[in-house]
Amino acid sequence: MTATGATWRNWGRTESVRPLRVERPATAEAVQRAVASAAASGLAIKPVGSGHSFTGIAVAPGVQLDMADVSGVVDADVATGRVTLGAGTRLHDLPELLAPYGLALANMGDIDRQTISGATSTGTHGTGLGFGGLATQIVAARLVTGAGELITVSETERPELLPAVRLGLGALGVLVDVTLQLVPRYVLHAVEKPEPLGEVLDAWEERVRGADHFEFYWFPHTEAALTKTNTRLPGDAPRRPLGRLSRWLDDELLANGAYRGVCALGTVAPGVVPAFARQVEKLTGDRDFADFSPRVYVTNRTVRFREMEYAVPLAAVPDAMREVRALIERKGWRISFPIEVRAAASDDNWLSTAHGRESGYIAVHRYYREDPTEYFAAVEAIMRGYGGRPHWGKMHSRDADSLREVYPRFDDFLRVRDELDPERRFANPYLDRVLGA
Repeated sequence: MTATGATWRNWGRTESVRPLRVERPATAEAVQRAVASAAASGLAIKPVGSGHSFTGIAVAPGVQLDMADVSGVVDADVATGRVTLGAGTRLHDLPELLAPYGLALANMGDIDRQTISGATSTGTHGTGLGFGGLATQIVAARLVTGAGELITVSETERPELLPAVRLGLGALGVLVDVTLQLVPRYVLHAVEKPEPLGEVLDAWEERVRGADHFEFYWFPHTEAALTKTNTRLPGDAPRRPLGRLSRWLDDELLANGAYRGVCALGTVAPGVVPAFARQVEKLTGDRDFADFSPRVYVTNRTVRFREMEYAVPLAAVPDAMREVRALIERKGWRISFPIEVRAAASDDNWLSTAHGRESGYIAVHRYYREDPTEYFAAVEAIMRGYGGRPHWGKMHSRDADSLREVYPRFDDFLRVRDELDPERRFANPYLDRVLGA
């Protein structure tokens, strides 16, 4: 199906484009035809997922591929725990799709609006030192190359390409489906409570190594960190879900409703921000509950924001956070959004932010109607001092030359790109910047 392109915008309202045309393939063969047609017209072609990247990684000025119809379970092997999913499958559909098989993702982040291909291709991750990002769960993939060829990359077919294809930035081809190594469905016991920020930073490594999943949020202008500790339990463990009223009060009324109002007010009267942050610190109560993993990992986010996230060596997190805090105080900024801090295992995907090292993640945000430029640039300078690597789907200013310095296999990835897309059929301005034209 082909249509004239309307203006496309991403969720964070940082990017927009009016494609020359939009195609909506439903099969691998339709993707091949679309790539061949774009090549014949001399156009670049890009798949688009949910638009949850804050960078221009999915911007398609030429042909935009809407992959929504390439979705759902393609194949499932309960004995091995391996399931093949269409590339356009949304993460929020997975609980229902996987329930008949009793399986679940080994780990995930706190937003589930993305497609599986978009999340893995940009390096989306959760938290927990025993777990890598979503891309580490891929054991096979099918993709259409720049020449229009449908190839399979797996542990037995062209396995040397897996470390590149798992996290390919959309630069190597159009993913048609991915096969994931899943785990039996499980319950998470969640404990959420405010604690003194200084104590959390002092015990950072002890906390992340002592829990299955640990993270915290810090609201600038306060002394408290909201810690979240999740413990994995068997799928038949007793569940104590949050009540509908409790979830609505905490996640909708406070986290989204009141928060949207104060963010909007903060754009015209920044002075209210510190007082509000201190009120949130007081209102954020303890929560202790247990539920199936997706219900614990995921938080509903309706307040639009812009985000930058950097991965630094795990041990560097406390010092980096202290520098960021000092920066905010020194500049007198009024920051309404919290800073999120997580951790992930080392992995061997070439462009993974955790490639070759256990990593801590520091994510800074600003309300989408505020200009994040000065704040993000100053925080980025701090992170670069620790050998930081930016999340591919979140805002940053890095280019190919500077990224090559922090990715040992950067040039190996470029060689795979030369092989699979020599004519740069899948290029766009963002990829030209971060990979080189």
